Amino acid sequence: MAELDDIIHQPLRLRIMAALNALPATAGLEFARLKKLTGATDGNLGAHIETLSKAGYVAVDKAFVGKKPQTTVTATAAGRGAFARHVAALQEIIAASARQP
Repeated sequence: MAELDDIIHQPLRLRIMAALNALPATAGLEFARLKKLTGATDGNLGAHIETLSKAGYVAVDKAFVGKKPQTTVTATAAGRGAFARHVAALQEIIAASARQP
């Protein structure tokens, strides 16, 4: 049986990665949009993005739009691969439980 990814498995990080993986490979989500999609607070979302970034699963781009800071988060190729493996492991678990009498 495939291993679950401990970094992605945390519920908020799983939601972040799912949202990013729903986009085309080069597209990202702005921090405020990601916050709305996940229901996270600023601090909590920032901390989990940092964890994903340190693992190499997301890239964080900070820029200014006018005078306002804007942070965009994009799944990296490594992050997309890790997410795909994690989803496959979850599907394995579900399939195995369905075979149980």
